[in-house]
Amino acid sequence: MNPFEEFRQNVTRRHFLSAGSHLLGTAALASLAPNALAAAATSPAAGLPKSLTHFAPKAKQVIYLHMVGGPPQQDLYDYKPVMDGWFDKDLPESVRMGQRLTTMTSGQARFPIAPSKYKFEQCGQSGMWVSEILPYMKKMVDDVVFIRSMHTDAINHEPAITLMQTGNQVTGRPCLGAWSSYGLGSLNENLPTFVVMVAKSTNTEQVQAISARLWSSGFLPGQHAGVSFRTAGDPILYINDPPGVSRDVRRASLDGVNALNELNFKQLHDPQTETRIQQYEMAYRMQSSVPDLTDIASEPESTYKMYGDAAKQPGTFANTALLARRMVERGVRFVQIYHNNWDTHGNVAGRLPMQCADVDQPCHALVQDLKQRGLLDETLVIWGGEFGRTVYSQGGLSHQNYGRDHHPRCFTMWMTGGGFKRGTILGETDDFSYNITKDPVHVRDFHATVLNQLGFDHDRFTYKYLGLDQKLTGVIPARVVHEVLS
Repeated sequence: MNPFEEFRQNVTRRHFLSAGSHLLGTAALASLAPNALAAAATSPAAGLPKSLTHFAPKAKQVIYLHMVGGPPQQDLYDYKPVMDGWFDKDLPESVRMGQRLTTMTSGQARFPIAPSKYKFEQCGQSGMWVSEILPYMKKMVDDVVFIRSMHTDAINHEPAITLMQTGNQVTGRPCLGAWSSYGLGSLNENLPTFVVMVAKSTNTEQVQAISARLWSSGFLPGQHAGVSFRTAGDPILYINDPPGVSRDVRRASLDGVNALNELNFKQLHDPQTETRIQQYEMAYRMQSSVPDLTDIASEPESTYKMYGDAAKQPGTFANTALLARRMVERGVRFVQIYHNNWDTHGNVAGRLPMQCADVDQPCHALVQDLKQRGLLDETLVIWGGEFGRTVYSQGGLSHQNYGRDHHPRCFTMWMTGGGFKRGTILGETDDFSYNITKDPVHVRDFHATVLNQLGFDHDRFTYKYLGLDQKLTGVIPARVVHEVLS
């Protein structure tokens, strides 16, 4: 007989009870108070009481505008006039320093410099340089904070966007919106705490896949996952009652389903069952709240003049930006908008102006709209992609057109509201917009700073999972970027 098996069979009852004393005590406690333990396990903020922050938050709500694909910083915000004299010259090895490349350009015989074809203008009291293809941004540089020294660890889209949204390149972890929901709780019981919209871009040359994993709750309770609003047809599937089904019948059927789920929950204490009950109830309440939310026909004509006529077209970025304002007005904590097609490996001249036209006026309108309604101080607005683009050209190069590959070493993001010091410019890069020369800000630092404005110490904002105190910022040290905070 296997020695281990022999020991297992011969172990005495006294030895078993002694070795398992703590386990039996826990089991006894669980049998005495199953409902209390289950409630603790499925609490919206297990380990942190709901809506209890570590200190007073500067931002109560967030609108995060993610430009999927990586906007080219040197064509928009990182002005590099020295590059005009470097056209079609090779990127010096002293600049690249052996840094890794994607497989899309690693096989190129040379890396010719592609200066930006766009003119820049120094704007506002801050003196921020802005590209000619962002005329509305020129008007509000003093309303926002620019971080020109963002950097990340990932060089390809899926791990980079996953890192930007969840703090880890490996999928399956909670995103920033889910952490916000978990820690802050709800402001409106009739609408989701966390809403996601995927806007349609005018140009669709190279659309990236956008997965629901990006708004997952990961190991947090399921009710903190983002609720995706569709950009065509009903915003939520089955939001309307089926033909012939009255609200009373709907309520009765829902009560019956919930009763069955409650029985199952009392037996198994499965947190997913509790989440399912809450989701059914939220769906019922949204049948009344969502139609009012999405009825933008009630907006005055001045709103459409501000956001542009595209705001009237469901699914456009302008339309989702307007809906985002209506959502934060009604207490949605976190609104995430994804705008696709910024992956400009080629045809920068053809695609980039269209991308900017999609978002420039709506972003300006959103910020001004929040400001005039007294919502900007408590609403944090974030704009950015998952990485930047290379100064050297991918593929063909001419003075009129070029392409740019992925570049994780430096890129630009902007944010406003929520306690950020407006009119601030942080960070510098070298003449090639390739390496950071001053004030680097990692994605982890960005996350720590956002959590700080929401009232959380990122090192103490944790959730117990797999025996570890899990954090959005992970185990590598991160810092709050106080230089951009008021």
